[in-house]
Amino acid sequence: MNKGIFITFEGIEGSGKTTQGKILVEKLKREGFNVLYTYEPGDTQAGKHIRGILLNSEIRINPLCELLLYFADRVQHIEEKIKPSIESGFIVICDRFTDSTFVYQGYARGISIDLIKRLNKVILDKFIPDLTILLDCPAEVGLKRNQKINKKDRFEIENLDFHEKVRRGYLELVQVNKKRFFVLDATQSIDKISEEIYKKVKSIISHGI
Repeated sequence: MNKGIFITFEGIEGSGKTTQGKILVEKLKREGFNVLYTYEPGDTQAGKHIRGILLNSEIRINPLCELLLYFADRVQHIEEKIKPSIESGFIVICDRFTDSTFVYQGYARGISIDLIKRLNKVILDKFIPDLTILLDCPAEVGLKRNQKINKKDRFEIENLDFHEKVRRGYLELVQVNKKRFFVLDATQSIDKISEEIYKKVKSIISHGI
């Protein structure tokens, strides 16, 4: 495998995407693959400062400001970590990417989807994941999971209606990007989900996208 593969994990709060992303990384590493696990926002030096602003529930941020901060983080992330790793033949596993921006800032916050598309085109220049794994579950299920671990960042404190909009946004994105998305029922057991993800990823590694 000369060029690497870019895989993103998406889902509402509490869907289990972070858990499944890390499980996949460990499985691939055990088979000898070069793997980079990363996340948005915040997995660069500049990004850490941006993340501190974005997830701080005590700082009031205009939705457009929030959108632009996410794009600023993404520009740095792509150029500093993601692209160099892919070009070096790594499998890059990323917890959240541009689909999160569409659903959180677009569908849920109400920012123009057309504006996000235009910014996406300018900033990413057709750079998209090879595969996006969406862990789908009812919003109330995800929120209850997060309550158990007492997560309280800017998005976890939003009401149920906000998170239902996020979920609907993801499902709408799936309809226009069916080839890229691999959707799984996130209410299944962790083991069953991880097995299905691994089969899908190994198929891509063996046969291509």
